[in-house]
Amino acid sequence: MASEPTGREPLLAPRVQEELLARWDEPHRHYHTTAHLRDVLERLTPLREYADDPAAVVLAAWFHDAVYDPRAADNEEQSARLAERLLAGDPRGGEVARLVRLTADHDPADGDANGAALCDADLGVLAGAPAAYAAYAAAVRQEYGFVADDAFRAGRADVLRRLLALPRLFRTPHGRAHWEATARFNLHTELDLLTAYGV
Repeated sequence: MASEPTGREPLLAPRVQEELLARWDEPHRHYHTTAHLRDVLERLTPLREYADDPAAVVLAAWFHDAVYDPRAADNEEQSARLAERLLAGDPRGGEVARLVRLTADHDPADGDANGAALCDADLGVLAGAPAAYAAYAAAVRQEYGFVADDAFRAGRADVLRRLLALPRLFRTPHGRAHWEATARFNLHTELDLLTAYGV
């Protein structure tokens, strides 16, 4: 997997890329894997034109789930700190860490072009075809296999309700035009299935 999809000089030093790929390939991951990283980078292709600093957004994609423990509540913060450490001396390091922190709630401020591009690329999975969305939901459940079914359904329903309460899931014109309606349909469908169990 190339760290710079445009073919210019790599954004990541080889040792940093190697460390990140090892993290994304940890055995406890089922959704937050190198496949997710690749998907986010691919979804950034049509979104880069909206970003003020596309290179910072690509770097943030590499770091955004680099630290992932489903039992922890601060994965985004720990991933941001990792970015600050591994990108020490890189002028984009601060912006990359800021962007990674945004993925905790996927709610960038109006006018945050970099944040909009990254969050849209990350949330783009919600707009998958039915089979792809079902596979995503199943992989998330697998990562939380240590949580009892009732507790997982309640927690997952809360996450879906918070997403659906956002005025817009997607902030870029591309995201709104191509992903918003399908993502909301998928979220409502999953929530309906969960609420059938009384959550």
